[in-house]
Amino acid sequence: MNKNSTYRYLGVDPGSNVMGFAIIEIVQKKVTVLEMGAISMGFLKEHQLKLKMIFEELQLLIQKYKPKELAIEAPFYGKNVQSMLKLGRAQGVAMAAAITNGVEVTEYSPKKIKQSVTGNGNASKEQVAAMLESILNIKLDNAYLDATDALATAMCHYFQSNSAIGKGKKYKDWSGFIKDNPGRKT
Repeated sequence: MNKNSTYRYLGVDPGSNVMGFAIIEIVQKKVTVLEMGAISMGFLKEHQLKLKMIFEELQLLIQKYKPKELAIEAPFYGKNVQSMLKLGRAQGVAMAAAITNGVEVTEYSPKKIKQSVTGNGNASKEQVAAMLESILNIKLDNAYLDATDALATAMCHYFQSNSAIGKGKKYKDWSGFIKDNPGRKT
């Protein structure tokens, strides 16, 4: 893809009670957060109604922002089988909402997302949020960690697939990288 093109990603942190989402836009290597938030479904008692809400809300976000791709956090393995089943259903419905609209889906493990954003696959949610604030030069509200996780998922996808949007360039040494990325020096 041309480096001057506009590209949008939808990041999703699936959940059956709260689902985080974030829309990022990339224009000439600059990432902007268009919207992020959390969809609360705890007030719904039936799991099927929660799944319906996930599907409908993601459909609305996709139709509004028209992202090219959806990046979603894969369920982690836990001891509670019922919780895992519900989380897997929520993830599947989110994926179906994207696929129904022709949006490609990529899944990332929580460890891969943390590694991509912070350099440490075992980073805490707070460390991920702090790194996102630094990378994007924005202030994040720690009350919305589900939304922050979704933003981290979108950024992970951006970092992993950057060659698809014109940022993938190989360097022989650091001087070439620094020349092409002056804002990345710290």
